[in-house]
Amino acid sequence: MEKKHVSAFALYQNALLASTPEVKTSTVKITAKKRKENGIQPPKSIKKTKRKQMGKQVIKAAQREKSVERLAEVISNSRERASKLFQWLIHPIPSKSFFRDTWEKKPVLIKRQNPDYYTGLFSTAEFDCILRQDDVQYGVNLDVTSYTNGKRETHNPPGRALPFTVWDFYESGCSLRMLNPQAFSSTVWNVLSILQEHFGSMAGANVYLTPPGTQGFAPHYDDIEAFVVQLEGKKHWRVYNPRSENEVLPVVSSPNFSQSEIGKPILDVVLEAGDLLYFPRGFIHQGDCLSDAHSLHITVSSYQKNSWGNLLAKVVPAALEMAMEDDVDFRRGLPVDYLTYMGVQNSDKEDPRRAQFLSKIEGLMKKLSTFAPVDAAVDQKARDYLHDCLPPMLTAEERASSVQGAPSRWQDGEAVDMGVAIRGQTRVRLVRSGIARCHEFLIHAYPKFVTVGSLPCELAEDKVSLAELLFERGLIHTAEPLQRS
Repeated sequence: MEKKHVSAFALYQNALLASTPEVKTSTVKITAKKRKENGIQPPKSIKKTKRKQMGKQVIKAAQREKSVERLAEVISNSRERASKLFQWLIHPIPSKSFFRDTWEKKPVLIKRQNPDYYTGLFSTAEFDCILRQDDVQYGVNLDVTSYTNGKRETHNPPGRALPFTVWDFYESGCSLRMLNPQAFSSTVWNVLSILQEHFGSMAGANVYLTPPGTQGFAPHYDDIEAFVVQLEGKKHWRVYNPRSENEVLPVVSSPNFSQSEIGKPILDVVLEAGDLLYFPRGFIHQGDCLSDAHSLHITVSSYQKNSWGNLLAKVVPAALEMAMEDDVDFRRGLPVDYLTYMGVQNSDKEDPRRAQFLSKIEGLMKKLSTFAPVDAAVDQKARDYLHDCLPPMLTAEERASSVQGAPSRWQDGEAVDMGVAIRGQTRVRLVRSGIARCHEFLIHAYPKFVTVGSLPCELAEDKVSLAELLFERGLIHTAEPLQRS
């Protein structure tokens, strides 16, 4: 028997909604003839008993999350928390061996025979709840798609995606793709905000809900590392090798392929609830739903534009700027007649001047590497990461000891409790390990709390001012909630 697990994201996540409205089937009739013309099998409607089961699953998941929420503070180091969550995601494969043997190299399938493994992460019940309660916009937050007779189509109307219309599309055999579930689901937000610290790269997600007997997307490859987490039902997946070396770890995603362009699959599997499928960027894939079950999965993604080449794109221009400033060889003029023997039109000519010109370029390129400001470029890359990544979801204790939990409020016609005291003996630390690259002392001290008085500023008032600034910006929190001054 498989050992009972506790989902790592549950360690410091608030409970999900305790109740969910019923999913009402659309009253708009979609004829069997139309479904047949589209190559779509008529899906089974969601029964009332099924809806009740969905609601019970959400309540059960919420209760489980609440019961372990107090364990959050056991893992106070955000790096360790991220490592544990990733290990939970790919269990039973050890994280170290995954990155050594599988990452960016080949797909891997994890079959668990445990449909409840990912329970609480996302559900069709929560999908419906989001449609009812939030401003979900077609094309921005939700895509309606189909893939029939080799043709991929998007059916997005303008405006808000209301449940009546969305579920009618679903009953017609269309797939639903929620593009940014982290904007609506605190659980998904929480999971991604933790995982991004493990990857050192923005983590994103899409949710896919597919009716029985249908396919929503054409074969294609992506520019991200993909973790397909099967949440409900089951789905048939086929994965194919990159077609050439030029498509290994691609910079951009591919267009849609026809079946004749992709060859034979290297992996042909059915994912059931609790299973995981990973494939690197560049691996072509397609998924279709079996006739006897719907499918709900979430694809967690990362490592978009996070290659050596992307780093060098920041290093090389900066290195060239420094080289031209410091080394006269980079400032010397080009030969007056170089246009007569260089360029594509002259590339086939045997001219000793070409060899001399290319040798000069090679020498300058070697010299250029000595000017490479690698650390500064890494800091620029980190700045991009901080710009793109999700803000952390704070625990109750962290919130109470941060600017988000400050007691300031409006009462009886005036702002009250505005003053909170940060003093030299106040203990502080960064909210998360990678939340900023602003202050060496605090970065290296994490996860330990340090006193404001130990900050490396000359004057005591400067130490307090720095701490107040970082506190107000939400970058640090205190060991204990601050008291009014």
